[in-house]
Amino acid sequence: MKQRYFFGVAAALLAGAAASPAAAQNAALDARIAKLSAQQEAKVIAWRRDLHEHPELGNQETRTAGIIAAHLKSLGLEVQTGVARTGVVGILKGGKPGPVVALRADMDALPVTEKNELPFASKARTQYNGQEVGVMHACGHDTHVAMLMGAAEVLSQVKKDLPGTIKFVFQPAEEGSLPGEEGGARLMVKEGVLDNPKVDAMFGVHINAQTEVGTLKYRPGGEMASSDVFTIKVKGKSAHGAYPWLSVDPVVTASQIVMGLQTIVSRQAELTEDAAVLTVGMIHGGVRNNIIPEQVELTGTIRTLNKDMQRKIWESIRRTATNIAESAGATAEVEIVNYAPVTFNDPKLTERMLPSLRTAAGSADKVVLQKAVTGAEDFAFFQEKVPGLFVFVGGMSKGTDPATTAPHHTPGFRIDESGLTLGVKTLATLAADYLTTKK
Repeated sequence: MKQRYFFGVAAALLAGAAASPAAAQNAALDARIAKLSAQQEAKVIAWRRDLHEHPELGNQETRTAGIIAAHLKSLGLEVQTGVARTGVVGILKGGKPGPVVALRADMDALPVTEKNELPFASKARTQYNGQEVGVMHACGHDTHVAMLMGAAEVLSQVKKDLPGTIKFVFQPAEEGSLPGEEGGARLMVKEGVLDNPKVDAMFGVHINAQTEVGTLKYRPGGEMASSDVFTIKVKGKSAHGAYPWLSVDPVVTASQIVMGLQTIVSRQAELTEDAAVLTVGMIHGGVRNNIIPEQVELTGTIRTLNKDMQRKIWESIRRTATNIAESAGATAEVEIVNYAPVTFNDPKLTERMLPSLRTAAGSADKVVLQKAVTGAEDFAFFQEKVPGLFVFVGGMSKGTDPATTAPHHTPGFRIDESGLTLGVKTLATLAADYLTTKK
């Protein structure tokens, strides 16, 4: 028994000795990244506050792009500007040849008027869809830019130890472009941001105001929903409101269509497979109380977590709207446009990088497997082309009830900036570990 025990221990020690040089080297690199990330905290917070005070809508991020480009150039990186209109790409070449990994941050703000009383609160105003509105980083993209700028500085300080290349992708218009404009990740992919050199894997993070600082959340497979915009034009016959029998009333018909659409998710979608959402967000029609209009337009959003569910819901919307309109003697024209595919974390890549997430977070219990969410992310366009992993970073103060925090895309949205260092460390650790560890 003792002899078998001795040989077993000896074999384990020999195996550990054989594997230890590379493991020790990676551990030392991760430790250095952690230290450098912590040293970036004040600078990252300062960048974030400046960007928050000066937000810019999609495809208008010229000031933001200028700050990013100047920083990347100061680090000695090769810098490309004007990518997908206002995007910036920085290229860092490691000390020896190897794979290519990309890190992404989105830059744009939202047409939201801020209600936070902060010294760096946004007071910006603009015209959007014919209305004067405020402009605010109400989704945390200011933190994403600051964290990736910090990660670029960290990785530039360890580049001699990196076998390969890192692309820093600062993307405009994640929230969408102005009507008639193309932009975002879709346009970046079209313009070849994943080529020259060709990207092997891509990582991104998103701050989350309902997740405690110090925590990372992830999900393999479908993590965030696809997002589709549908428009239904209901055409009838106009008449005086006092003589409705002379009309084909598109208002009543549109109302029936709205109610009919509610049965698609509640009665036609197999929700044991995945969640789905169908929401009518706008109804436009008519100009006067006593005139039945000729046309009413409905606009809404569809959220699904797999392509089969998406296809079935598209078919159901067309069938429901068309047949209800026909039953009333009206017509319905249905247009559905995909804004973003499912944010799909490559399962093999996710499994491979899970130890890196735990290293960045400091312990396994700070890396949490989460449920899928019905929000959407155009990071999905990158994931359609290369394996990708998208991770949520906690931005809620410790001990806070998530139910009491303002959601993303609202005027009271705010972030605990003590969570930004983990975002920097996560981005840098993912990139370095991907380049230095074998599949």
